[in-house]
Amino acid sequence: MTVFDAVLLGLLQALGEFLPISSSAHLVLLPYFRGMEYQGIAFDIMLHAATLLAVLLYFAKDWFILIKNGLTKPFAPQGRMLWYLAAATVPAGLAGLFLKDTAEHAFRNPLMIAACLMVFAGILWWADRRAGDREETADIFSVPFKTVFLIGCAQALAIMPGVSRSGITITAALLLGLTRGVSARISFLLSAPIIAGAAAVEVTHLSTGDFNAALVWGFVSAFLGALIVIGGLMKYIKTHSFDVFVYYRILLGLFIIGFYFWK
Repeated sequence: MTVFDAVLLGLLQALGEFLPISSSAHLVLLPYFRGMEYQGIAFDIMLHAATLLAVLLYFAKDWFILIKNGLTKPFAPQGRMLWYLAAATVPAGLAGLFLKDTAEHAFRNPLMIAACLMVFAGILWWADRRAGDREETADIFSVPFKTVFLIGCAQALAIMPGVSRSGITITAALLLGLTRGVSARISFLLSAPIIAGAAAVEVTHLSTGDFNAALVWGFVSAFLGALIVIGGLMKYIKTHSFDVFVYYRILLGLFIIGFYFWK
């Protein structure tokens, strides 16, 4: 893998992990379009580690409050949320555990990816329309357990490339009555344990021979890109809808279908 490809994959990971456009779809499709070989487990782990570090750093204040109160005041509103997030991670963890092999093969068909991109884009558009007139708030600690857990259940669908982990969690949160800002915040917080889990499962396969310049550049580009994307999206949705991401997903899905039958 060249350094250019590594940087490109790192940026795609950053964009797709936190924007509702599906990182897994883009990481599958780039090698497909460019005729590249699979980048390897080591590279995937480093990309996940980079985005995990970014989300922990960007939401460091939230994590400090969640962990501190979760351990010292588990029944207080700011303490319960840590355990809500932990419980909400279980469905996606189970999906990854039992459907990992299926996801790596059957779900990677370009036409299936295109269908997921477009179908779930439509659902996001509908959910966003319903949420458009809600008054924004920064409070995530008043969100009830049932709501957080259902968002976590929706996150399990992201095992299919094209669904988008951030996309489906934001969509579920909007459908459950949350505002755009709170939906995105919970989506990002939920991403940390699932990204950490995905990296931890594969880290045993690493060896010193896996580390090279391309891997380092991929990590750096994914980390810096993720910080920019998270901050940019949190500011963007204060005054904008998710329409631009809906249109992008539909256009990408149509492009994939066209490319599949044209080649």
